[in-house]
Amino acid sequence: MTLTWIRQPPASYRLQRLSGMSLFATLSPRELKIIDGMLHDRQYLANEIIFDEGEEGQALYIILSGVVSINRRREHGDEFIANLTEGNFFGDVALLDNSPRSAQAKAAENCEVAVFFRADFSSLLETNAVIGYKISLELARLNSRRLRDSLDDVSRSEAL
Repeated sequence: MTLTWIRQPPASYRLQRLSGMSLFATLSPRELKIIDGMLHDRQYLANEIIFDEGEEGQALYIILSGVVSINRRREHGDEFIANLTEGNFFGDVALLDNSPRSAQAKAAENCEVAVFFRADFSSLLETNAVIGYKISLELARLNSRRLRDSLDDVSRSEAL
């Protein structure tokens, strides 16, 4: 009797992208497929606003292609924060709470994003607590790093 191994189909582009992201790094392939099934694809044209500063945050965005510009409004005009490219994500705090967005996200060029809505994340926490826990822990680590980095920046600027 000859055993033939069943070949798994190659992972989708989006699934490959997810597996390389720090937010999902601790998830198994099966868990990643569950997350992949919860994501919603969106396309934005160059200069289209994805979300505006001050809006209620409702989702995390994963850039599949293109560039997204993050900016803040200031008295003297817009303040550039960052250009994010394929494989980056933004809006992640919205998974945890519904506070107003602290910046504007705008497509710097045509882009495609996968959107993970807070409502879907909340359902995930109820139906699959292990996956929800893993993502929540990574979000906590990310926000902790951001806080430390911003405190380091303040300390450096005070030293000057």
